[in-house]
Amino acid sequence: MPTDAKRLRGPEVSQSPSLFLCKPAAAAAPLPRRADGRQRDQVDVRPVFIRCGLLSQAKGSAYIEAGNTKLISSVNGPRETERKDETDMKCGRLTTDMRFAPFSCPERGSWIQGNQDKDLSLMLHESLQPAVCLHKYPRSQIEVNVMVLEDSGSVLAHAITCASLALADAGIEMYDLVIGCSIRQSGVSYVVDPLHTEETGCSSVSGENQGGVTVAFLPSLNQISGLQSNGELTENTLTAGVRTCTEGCYKLYPVIQQAIARAVRRVAPPPPES
Repeated sequence: MPTDAKRLRGPEVSQSPSLFLCKPAAAAAPLPRRADGRQRDQVDVRPVFIRCGLLSQAKGSAYIEAGNTKLISSVNGPRETERKDETDMKCGRLTTDMRFAPFSCPERGSWIQGNQDKDLSLMLHESLQPAVCLHKYPRSQIEVNVMVLEDSGSVLAHAITCASLALADAGIEMYDLVIGCSIRQSGVSYVVDPLHTEETGCSSVSGENQGGVTVAFLPSLNQISGLQSNGELTENTLTAGVRTCTEGCYKLYPVIQQAIARAVRRVAPPPPES
């Protein structure tokens, strides 16, 4: 029987397409314990030390220490806007500047503000602005400066908290304090308040859900003022990460309230003697 030489003949034996599907990944080995002894997959934040009113030259200041992460923030103003073309007759202006000290990172940096500093300054501004009553300070400017003294992870989250404390110490009217918290997602596992090695280290788990989330939260109003995420995260993972960050903010809230109360009692005049 003649055959058509120009037609491709099918295989003699066919196989089910299900054989060519991707096989499920083998069970991943358990992730190692965290370097500082905290638990994975739990809202386990580092103990924090907070002090307000350290800088006498600034209107308000705050210092925060979480593990080896150390930051200091200062607030100046409200003062007259330097540039007249930026003056708003109905609302004030908030400026933020966040920098890393040259000795804050494992590799020594410079005093010149880089791209990372500018990005973090913008995120800090977006997180703080919704909480400040800028309509109470027309034609004025409020300056917030944050200096990272040592970077041991979760710098942006602690910078948000530190700057909010400095604003409160300066007597700036706010709708609520702003508290920051961050997580690092690695597959199905996550860590709260990650260390620098956990943020920059390469994960042994491949695939989706590799990234981080940072949330700026107003605990009394139960509102989110800022959200920053990086990496590849599914919608459900991102939603769960935001919920976990808000729980971490609620854990830090009593500590921050006590720090502000101590600062107020320290500067308050003594009660009159009867």
